[in-house]
Amino acid sequence: MKFFQSRRDKKQWESQYEDEKQKYNDSLNREDVSPAREGVLVGEQEQAANIFSEGGKNYRTMGRWDTALVLASNQVGLGILSLPKILDVLGIVPSVITIIGFGVVSWYTAYELLQFYRRHPHVVNMVDMARVVGGVPFEIIFGICLLIKICFTCGSATITISIALNTLSNHGMCTVGFAGIAAIACWLLCLPRKFKFVAQVGLPSTISIIAAVLIVIISLGVSPPQNAPPGFDKNLKVVGNPSFSDGVNAVLKVCYAYAGNVGFVSYMAEMKNPGKDFVPALTVLQVFSVVLYVVIAVAIYCLSGQYTTSPALGSAPTIPAKVAYGIVLPAILSTGLVFGHTAIKYLYVVAMRAMKSTDQLTDRSFKSWGTWIACATLFWIVSFVIANAIPIFDSILSIASATFIAWFTFGISGVFWYHRNWQERFHRKNIPLAIINALLIAQALFMNGVGLWAAITQLIDIFNDKENKVGGVFPCADNSLF
Repeated sequence: MKFFQSRRDKKQWESQYEDEKQKYNDSLNREDVSPAREGVLVGEQEQAANIFSEGGKNYRTMGRWDTALVLASNQVGLGILSLPKILDVLGIVPSVITIIGFGVVSWYTAYELLQFYRRHPHVVNMVDMARVVGGVPFEIIFGICLLIKICFTCGSATITISIALNTLSNHGMCTVGFAGIAAIACWLLCLPRKFKFVAQVGLPSTISIIAAVLIVIISLGVSPPQNAPPGFDKNLKVVGNPSFSDGVNAVLKVCYAYAGNVGFVSYMAEMKNPGKDFVPALTVLQVFSVVLYVVIAVAIYCLSGQYTTSPALGSAPTIPAKVAYGIVLPAILSTGLVFGHTAIKYLYVVAMRAMKSTDQLTDRSFKSWGTWIACATLFWIVSFVIANAIPIFDSILSIASATFIAWFTFGISGVFWYHRNWQERFHRKNIPLAIINALLIAQALFMNGVGLWAAITQLIDIFNDKENKVGGVFPCADNSLF
């Protein structure tokens, strides 16, 4: 694929990016700061400029609670539906430790993104950060990986919606058709261009997924789980004894539950005051997420035992499960919205930079709207193809975690820390953090190699299983859980 048709195109690309950076520097140095602007500059220089605060409309409108809602929509979604099943693999104690441990590490890595943003406030996404670290080559590689990673996440949302629609309709249509309906619905939701819109759906999304899992928990308290015989004996595992491959896949699913970091920088770029408001919003998110993940995973597993399914809603008896799938649809659509919006916003910025039109980025012109809609359409077509190429919920989660989430949530923050502190990495006060960030990079490399092997092995085994209903790529077969 040719990213630049000529050296001249490449130079224009670099010039556009440097112009944006220079605007930021100029905004710090100029003396004629307006009173409205001055209040933002004092104590928070990262607010001085970025491309979302210029042009036709100011996109930097999100406050602390708006951000908390966007973060909740970003993180509390599909991942939670796979957590109860991992307790049947790892056991209750190791699973709870893993969920809490990943939550703490995820908070730290997100905080490192904020520290890097403070140093380079002209960036508007993680790919811009990659450019700061490694120039254009690193930017291109990182940008491609970001798009593929988010396509996997949105593909998993498409699969989950197809499962829900098959469950609700008793397989009333070819599964590919349901996946197409899901992709079109998410595409429509992604058409508004501001993250402020995403924040507005955050609360309904969170309520819907909590309500759905509560229905499952209550129904399991009065009736046996799906496919369990009356009076069945639960086989609960305090400490599991999984195979190496099964253990790695279980850990990858926990990793997926903390996959939100990829969008955090994009949210900072549309916040009014990220230096002040992002950490409180992040802390609310992680405390809420960890508590919710542990309580729901333990409750559903202790009620379902060895009959726990993934997605977890299928553990409930038939009618409550259908009700839960209907109620959870807003949360699944929200996952497609928030991740899809992040990828589309990145594509949009790239396209507008390539056309040297960043001054029109926030305009309501034909060019800006046409570019946005084209980016959204391209993205959701690719996500639809990926969803049908890997139509297994657990497998697409594991493969996404092993290939990209390992870096976007954990490893890349370690790289950014070393970039910020390279000259002082062996300073006595920095040695503990240097070790921690080296371990984050090592963890990402381990998950890339061993995790990808385990995820692909699991997918091949599922396709080869004669009892597997899906059968292969672009399936028409029923993928409901009962």
